[in-house]
Amino acid sequence: MELAYTPEQQAFRAEVRDWMAANVPARPLVTLEREEGYHQHVAWERRLAEGNWGMVTWPEAYGGRGLDLIQWLIFEEEYYRAQAPLRVNQNGIFLLGPTIMEYGTDEQKARFLTPMAKGEVIWAQAWSEPNAGSDMAAIKTRAVRDGDHYVISGQKTWSSRASFADWGFGLFRTDPESKRHKGLSFILFDLNTPGITRRPIRQFHGDPGFAELFFDEVRVPVENRIAAEGEGWNVAMATAGFERGLMLRSPARFQAAAARLVALFREHRDRASPAAREQVLAAWMGAQAYAYNTYAVASKIMAGGHIGAEASLNKIFWSELDRAMHRTAMQLLGATAELRQFAGDRANDWLEGYIFSLAGPIYAGSNEIQRNIIAERLLGLPR
Repeated sequence: MELAYTPEQQAFRAEVRDWMAANVPARPLVTLEREEGYHQHVAWERRLAEGNWGMVTWPEAYGGRGLDLIQWLIFEEEYYRAQAPLRVNQNGIFLLGPTIMEYGTDEQKARFLTPMAKGEVIWAQAWSEPNAGSDMAAIKTRAVRDGDHYVISGQKTWSSRASFADWGFGLFRTDPESKRHKGLSFILFDLNTPGITRRPIRQFHGDPGFAELFFDEVRVPVENRIAAEGEGWNVAMATAGFERGLMLRSPARFQAAAARLVALFREHRDRASPAAREQVLAAWMGAQAYAYNTYAVASKIMAGGHIGAEASLNKIFWSELDRAMHRTAMQLLGATAELRQFAGDRANDWLEGYIFSLAGPIYAGSNEIQRNIIAERLLGLPR
């Protein structure tokens, strides 16, 4: 494949680069997993929306620019090149938004997509329960129909962004007699609805990036359900495909990290081992390979294709690449790396990134589950 950009694509890259140079904050924002940083990141989302950069691939009618996936990849490359803030609304724009595009009614698209693209409503993801993590078919939280409302009772856990977000989406069991994949519905809910209690979960580093959600007879309008009642599993699998596949982890994220890792290696070359050099090379090549593969997948989709079970290949690759890159960085920094968080220097980014990378093989469906999917659905092996 010869990867060459058209003059129009090159002009678009220049436009993005100029805007980022003029607008990206000069100093890093506080982490979005603290309340102060969360509000800073929401303000950044609204700055993006002012420039019409909230979600460039969406139709103009829903707050986007109507651009194609190649232009989105170019946007992402310039976004990470500028070291712009992380996207606090990634659950909305990268996961729920495409799901509503595919399964939502016209009324739901008009109601939810534009505020999402503009950063006016920030979304939490509420899949997991105490006994239903990667095995989402074990979900038990009930949504009982009562006229034009569902009455929801139960508990969700490890709900990302739920400590501070405005709305959430998740799977609920609308048929109490059903088992496993059947009888589940995909429902959106306002996190400030009476009867919802949020309990932040402190992570390794002490910040509440997740929350438990308790539903005590919470009334949610039926019109907030995406697709037909009982069809939630199919909808959720589409959302999981977006999570594991193209959008959630763009290759630019890993290319930027690989470039930083090369610079770190050069800084510590005198005491780096030969093995560290090979690990840095492998990280750089892995990031490039992932980028080229993503361009191929984007071209396939633009030609009318779809992402299927191969999304599981993506998820395993980027999660293990991320962990390997950050492990190598920690080795280059040496034993003092764990103390750098108190020094206020760039090494703290590597420490924070390393801690987060350890979760990569777990979230978006554990890598063990992904290997089962690959074995059964791509390779045709027996269960």
